[in-house]
Amino acid sequence: MSLSSSTRVVVIGGTSGIGLAVAQAVAATGAQVTVGSRSEQSVKRALAALPGHAVGRPVDVTSGPALESFFAGTGPFDHLVYTAGDALVRGTIAGYDPRQARDFFDVRLFRALDAVRAALPSLSTTGSVTLTSGAAAFRGGPGKLLGAAVSGAVVAAARSLAVELAPIRVNVVAPGIVRTPLWSGTPEEVFDRAGLDTLLGRVAGPQDVAQVYLGLMDQDQVTGNVSVVDGGSTLK
Repeated sequence: MSLSSSTRVVVIGGTSGIGLAVAQAVAATGAQVTVGSRSEQSVKRALAALPGHAVGRPVDVTSGPALESFFAGTGPFDHLVYTAGDALVRGTIAGYDPRQARDFFDVRLFRALDAVRAALPSLSTTGSVTLTSGAAAFRGGPGKLLGAAVSGAVVAAARSLAVELAPIRVNVVAPGIVRTPLWSGTPEEVFDRAGLDTLLGRVAGPQDVAQVYLGLMDQDQVTGNVSVVDGGSTLK
């Protein structure tokens, strides 16, 4: 189902980084987009960067009732995109902290599943859900323990949901390093090295990744799929 002016898309985490880029790409097709984020100020900033037909409301994804209220106010829609995630956590097993791990999993996995649950009464049975994982699911390493674990969990959960929720389609986008606010403060040489570690010689920008989300919404025959957007770094 190609996106059109009658298509309605909800992007949770759609006020910055990849989520905002997805919202902008959706709006550029003429489709109606609603962005949700915890901060009302973030929602206002995002709406200033989106066309006038975009809508945004604050939502605390850590609250089940808040999610239910958000989707009840959104009304019927066709596609759910979940890109919400707190700051990245790097560390090795030697410094493993179970509480830190639980917090890291919370927004990226547990609340993503709660968002899907809350969205189902309003989500079209011919629509889709697109969750966000990471290329670390397929290539871990020192410092990537939690990133690899939660990314792999999102992939497994989405593939199970694709079976459970059919004919609603459920897919995953798994980016590598992307220049977003989650990487703010990162020295430029880190991006340079990461780019050299890809087959394409550069890291992706949010707009590169956003096009993959749009493709998964458009593809009526794709479900249970994981689209890795890492410039080929997992192949090196």
